[in-house]
Amino acid sequence: MLSQFLSKEVLRCLKYLTVKKMAKLKVTQVRSTIKRPKDQKDTIKALGLGKINRTVEVENNPHMAGMIRKVSHLIKVEEA
Repeated sequence: MLSQFLSKEVLRCLKYLTVKKMAKLKVTQVRSTIKRPKDQKDTIKALGLGKINRTVEVENNPHMAGMIRKVSHLIKVEEA
């Protein structure tokens, strides 16, 4: 009944979110952000890091992959 009111794109997104679970990545900061550009510092903060040896678990999705790629020289990434 609900599918009558939702577009095909919305239904596809709902199906994707309910069926597939994203893998988790364990991200650890291994280098300092001193003398780094502001955008890299902001990316580190957005990942939930900020101090050396701090570790967070994040979803493995394209948004996080872009953030990880941007600061890959400052972090270590492992599968959780």
